[in-house]
This record gives sequence, structure tokens and C-alpha cells, in this order.
Amino acid sequence: MEDSQDTEYAGFWIRCGAVLIDSLLFAVVISISMTLIYSDAYWFNFSSNKTTLGLWDFILTQVAPIVGTIWFWQRFMDTPGKIILGLKIVDVDTGGKLSIGQAIGRYGGYIIAVLPLCLGIFWVGIDKRKQGWHDKLAGTVVIRTRATEAVNFKSNENIS
Repeated sequence: MEDSQDTEYAGFWIRCGAVLIDSLLFAVVISISMTLIYSDAYWFNFSSNKTTLGLWDFILTQVAPIVGTIWFWQRFMDTPGKIILGLKIVDVDTGGKLSIGQAIGRYGGYIIAVLPLCLGIFWVGIDKRKQGWHDKLAGTVVIRTRATEAVNFKSNENIS
């Protein structure tokens, strides 16, 4: 874990930003993949009563986001959105990587967190360690590194 003086708990809004970035990236990857596989049928499937177009539809829209998210948490301790915003998901006790059980439990914890009107997600905004219910259930926290580089300005010349 990084020095605790250089980190802080990541709050609600920056985590929302990370989720938005992740959602956009997943949407682009899934849309491109689905278009390559199903062509126009992916975009113009409104008249059909089918909920999925086939096996690849199910894999890419249901399975891949779950597996991909858990893989990112395990491999990088974050997701692309969190990487961009300088956030990390760490074990609450050690500050280290999540176990596979924690990662799966954290993902499953989202279900519990969103069921009562997303109260478990909004909990991040009021908790002292900025933990949502999914974090509490999995024993994780999301941290961010504070800027440690000093700001340097060009010296002001004497202008009279």
C-alpha cells in the first residue's frame, strides 16, 4: 500500500465519475463486438420478442462485464475509470490486493447495495471511510492518491 499520508478515501462523486467512464468504455467495446457479430440485427432488433440475439449476446452483455470487472479488480486493484482518476480498491485491513473472494463478494454486494433505492451506493457519501455497502460486505475501501508534486510558477519579472 502507498504511504497513508499521501492517500485519502475516495468520495462519492469521483467514484461516480469512474463508473461513468467504465460504463462508456464497456458500451463502446460491447457495441463494436456485437455489431461485428450480429451486424444490423444488433441495432434493429426492436420488433423481435427475443431478449437476446444468441449466445454471444448473452456472453458479451451479461457475463463479460462481470468477469471483466472482477479481473480488473484482481489484476490492477481498479477498473479503467478508476485508473484514469487515480483510484484504487484495496483490502480495508492491509491496504493490499483483494482476494478473489473479496472481489466476487464486492460485485455481489452491489445487488444488496442497489436494491433499497441505491441506499447502499449513496452510503459512500456519508460513511467516514467512504465505504458503500458492497465495500463493507467485502472488506474493501477505495482510496486515491493526493497530488504530491509542488506547483511551480515562472518567477514574476518586475513590471513597472
